[in-house]
Amino acid sequence: MILTRKKNKRDFIEIITSRRSVIPVHDKQQGLDFLVSFFSAIRPSRQKDRRSADQNLKRISAELHHHPILLKNLQHALLSQIVDTDLSSALSQSGIPLARGFWQELFGRLRHKLLPPLQTENDFLYTVNRVFFKKSDFRWVEDISVETWVHFFDSIRISFQIDDKRILYQFIQSLKMLAFQISQLGLEKEVLNYLDSGSLDDNPFLWQNYLVHDLEELLKSNASTAELQKKSGDIASALDQCYKSIVYIRQHHSEMGTSLHQTYMLVLLENDIDRMTILVDILDPDLEFDTYKFVSFFKLLVRNENRKNSIREFLSQCLGYLAYQIVEHKGSKGSKYITSTVQEYNNMFVSAMKGGGIISFVAVIKNLLTNIGMPIFWHGFLYSLNYSAGFIAIEETHSTLATKQPAFTASAVASSLDTKQSTHRPNLYSLALTVAKVSRSQFASFLGNLVIVFPGTYLLAWIYDLVTKSKIVSGNEAMALLEAQHPWHSLSLLYACNTGFFLFLSGIIAGYVQNKIQFGHIPERLKTHPMLRNSMSAARLDRLAHYVEHHLGPIIGNIALGFMLGMAGLVVKIFGIPFDIRHITISAGNMAIGVYGLGIENIKPAYLLTVFLGVLGIGFMNFLVSFSLAFIVAVKSRGVRLKDYPEFLGILWRYFAKKPLSFIRPQ
Repeated sequence: MILTRKKNKRDFIEIITSRRSVIPVHDKQQGLDFLVSFFSAIRPSRQKDRRSADQNLKRISAELHHHPILLKNLQHALLSQIVDTDLSSALSQSGIPLARGFWQELFGRLRHKLLPPLQTENDFLYTVNRVFFKKSDFRWVEDISVETWVHFFDSIRISFQIDDKRILYQFIQSLKMLAFQISQLGLEKEVLNYLDSGSLDDNPFLWQNYLVHDLEELLKSNASTAELQKKSGDIASALDQCYKSIVYIRQHHSEMGTSLHQTYMLVLLENDIDRMTILVDILDPDLEFDTYKFVSFFKLLVRNENRKNSIREFLSQCLGYLAYQIVEHKGSKGSKYITSTVQEYNNMFVSAMKGGGIISFVAVIKNLLTNIGMPIFWHGFLYSLNYSAGFIAIEETHSTLATKQPAFTASAVASSLDTKQSTHRPNLYSLALTVAKVSRSQFASFLGNLVIVFPGTYLLAWIYDLVTKSKIVSGNEAMALLEAQHPWHSLSLLYACNTGFFLFLSGIIAGYVQNKIQFGHIPERLKTHPMLRNSMSAARLDRLAHYVEHHLGPIIGNIALGFMLGMAGLVVKIFGIPFDIRHITISAGNMAIGVYGLGIENIKPAYLLTVFLGVLGIGFMNFLVSFSLAFIVAVKSRGVRLKDYPEFLGILWRYFAKKPLSFIRPQ
C-alpha cells in the first residue's frame, strides 16, 4: 500500500513535467484538483512518519527549479484560487470561535461534527479544506521547518502585492471586523469591570478600533509610507495593551475569581488579538510581503481548519483556565499540609490524631444506623449526613483527615512546575524535596488517624456494649465487616479507587465554590445586604462575611464528599452492580467494630493481619487515585508537559537513595 502511494506521488510529478499544457488561471476547479494532487505528493505516506514531509517538500522545491512547466502550473493553480476569491473569512474568522457563549459554541461544534457547515466555492477556506482534507494534515505541515516552507514559497515567485487594491481591501475589511469584535468584547462587564482602570478614555480595546479606522483613511488618501508606519506601530502598541489587560485579569483571578463565561470571553479576545497582530505584521511598514510571517499564518490556518470542530481542543482551551483557578485555590490550601520542620510534623501528627477521634464516632454511628430498619434511600441519606457532619467537624476543629490531603498537596506540588508563575526552568531538586515533604506529611497523617481510629472505635464499641448490654454487631454481621476489608475476599481495593475519585471530585467542588465566592463578591455583598445590616452589628456581619469567604468552599466540598460516600452503597441495591466505597479511616473503624463483635481471641492472627494489610491497601489506593487525578488536572491546567522533565525521576531516586528516612520524618 505504501509503495503504491509513493508510486502515485512520483507519477503525478512525472505526468505534469512530461506534458506541455498549462492550467488556465480562470479554471478554478482544474486548479483546485492540481493543488489537491500536489500537496498529496508532499503528505507523508504514514502518519507516524511525519518528518518525511520535510524531505518531500525539499525534493519538490528542487523539481520546481528544474521543471518550469511544473512551476507554471503551480503558479496558475494558486492564482486560480486567489483571484476573485473571498479571503476575509480566512483572515478574520478561521480558528476563532464565532458564538457569543461557551455552550452555544460547544453545541455548534457538536452539530458541525455530524454535518459540516456549507462553504461556497468562492471562499478561500473551501480551498484550504479541500487541499488539506485529512484532519491530521496540520501535524506534518507544522513538522516541516519554517526555512523549508520559506524556500518553497520563494520558489513559487508569486508576489502578493499588498498594494494590490483587491487584496488590500480584503486585509482592511478583515482588520475592521476584528477591531469591532475586540471593542465589543472589551466592553463586556466580565472584562470591563475587572480592568485596572474602568475609564473608557484610555480603554485599549476601544482605542485600537479608532486606530484601524485612521489607518483605513490613510490608505484611501494614499498617505506617505512614514505615516502608515507610525499608524501601524500605534495599532501594534494598542494590541499589546489589550493583551496586557487580559494578563492582568487572569493574574488577579485568585482574588477576584472567574467564571466559565468570563473565561470564554478572554479566549475570544485573545484569539482576535493574536489574529489581528498577524495581519498588522504582514502589513509591513514598507508594504512588502514577509514570507516568514506568511508561513506562520499559513501553518496556523491549516491547523485551525483541521481542528475547527475539535471538541477536545475547545474544552481544553476554555476549561483549562477555569481549572487553573480552581486548583490554585486548592494549591494555596495544600501548602498547609506540607511539613518542613519537626514542629510542623508533630503538629500534623497531633492534628491527624484529633481527626481520627472524630472518625471513630462517625464509624460507630454509621454502624448503628445500619441496624435501624428503614427504606434504602433514608439509610443512604442518614449515612450521608453522618459522613458530612464528621468531615465538617474535622474542618472546623482544624483536624486532619489523611485522605483529604492528596487532592490539595498535588496542586501545591504542580505549582512548582508552573511556567505561568515563573519564566525560569523549575528547580527539579527543590521539587524532589517537596515530594519528600509531601510523603512524610502523608505518612504522619495516616499514622495519626490510624493510631486513634482503631483503639478509639474499639473503646466506643466496648462502652456501647457496657451501657446497652448488646454489641453493635456480632456473629455473621461482625464477620461481614471484616470480610468487607479483606484484600482478596472482597473488591475492597477496587472500591477504594472509587473513594479516591470522590475525594478528588470533592476537592474540585470545594475549589469551584471558593472561586465562585471570589468572582461573585459574596463577602462584600453580604456586608452591604440591607436586611443583614439592619439585623446584625457591623462586627458580627464582618465575621459572617469572613467565615463565608474562607469556609464555605470547604464546607460544600465536605458535604458533597459525605453524600457521595453515603449514597454509593445504594447503587448496589438499586442497580445490582458491584459498586461501593472503602475509606481507610472508616474501614479501620469497621475493622475495630468487627473485631470487638467477634472477640479478638476468636480470630486467627494471620487472618487479622491480612485484614489489617487490606485496610492499609485501601489507604494506599485512596491516596494514589486522589493524588494522581488532582496532579494530572493541576499539571494540565498549568500547561506543564511532564515529558519536558525526563530527568526528574532520576533526581528523585538519587535523593531517596541518599536520604530515605526524609520521606518518613524530617531530618
